[in-house]
Amino acid sequence: QVQLVESGGGLVQPGGSLTLSCAASVSGNIFRLRGWYRQAPAKQRELVATFLSGGITNYADSVKGRFTISRDNAKNTVNLQMNSLKPEDTAVYYCRVQTLSGMDYWGKGTLVTVST
Repeated sequence: QVQLVESGGGLVQPGGSLTLSCAASVSGNIFRLRGWYRQAPAKQRELVATFLSGGITNYADSVKGRFTISRDNAKNTVNLQMNSLKPEDTAVYYCRVQTLSGMDYWGKGTLVTVST
């Protein structure tokens, strides 16, 4: 069982920045996917950015050039640096990991609100 805890959400003005962090309860090279997804009101959950095994990153077109996903192996976290935030980035952001055996785990989510 893997537990994920997200942090870093909040209210920010358009054009501002936030950094989200996701801490996993287990360490080691056991994940083949780590990343961030989001769900805006009345919309389906969508991919934001992911790390795949081998270091491959994948970003949604809507966040390319503004968001950066990174990992801190020492702290066992995966982070999402979000710059130039827009009102349409408002959503609940979820951390997801998938183990090498294919088990999926999700965090409870952290709310990001971009508004004046």
